[in-house]
Amino acid sequence: MKKNVISWLLSCSMLPLLVIALSFSAVEKTNEIYAIEKETPPAIDSLLQYFEETTTDLTTQIRGLSAQQLAFKPTPEKWSISQCLEHIILSETMLFKMAKDELQKAPQPQRRKEVKVSDEALIQMMGDRTQKFQAPQELQPVGKYTDSETALAELAAARAPILAYIRQADEQDLRNHISEYPTGTVNGYQNLLFIAAHMARHIKQIEEIKMNKDFPKK
Repeated sequence: MKKNVISWLLSCSMLPLLVIALSFSAVEKTNEIYAIEKETPPAIDSLLQYFEETTTDLTTQIRGLSAQQLAFKPTPEKWSISQCLEHIILSETMLFKMAKDELQKAPQPQRRKEVKVSDEALIQMMGDRTQKFQAPQELQPVGKYTDSETALAELAAARAPILAYIRQADEQDLRNHISEYPTGTVNGYQNLLFIAAHMARHIKQIEEIKMNKDFPKK
């Protein structure tokens, strides 16, 4: 089961990494110049802020939606908003477990340079909805949510241990933990970043559903 989930999650995020890394290399020098001119917030605070932003964005998109709106599917084979929410929550729990499992392994600071993809590139790529992927059976939702408040409460419960873990984490320690997958090499910080970036991807999917001409008015 874990192998299937890893393959899917990384296919969503890592297959285009070489292209992204190349594109970002062209602006690295410009980014370095701007970094001198403005102070960059601490990485842990930045990670927490990204989690907060995605939670806020999701709340804005779904709060007050009716059961009919949550259940609406643009086409029979596409997910409803309810299914998106269920998938997000299932994935957050599993992704966090996987991240912690990797962080329990011995740090490998000597391998930090093997990570070729920037945090920004990972976020940008995850937001690219031009590439669609099939979730594994373990993360296939049935659409159990009929009201947004229940979904938001369960999301908050799923995110609470993640946020608590991040608050006590040390960035350098996270960066020293290297995870090598068939599709690329990342560090522990990026494993946690991926959780929020995954939600951001599906927020865009929810936005697409709401923009459908047949989306219920209420």
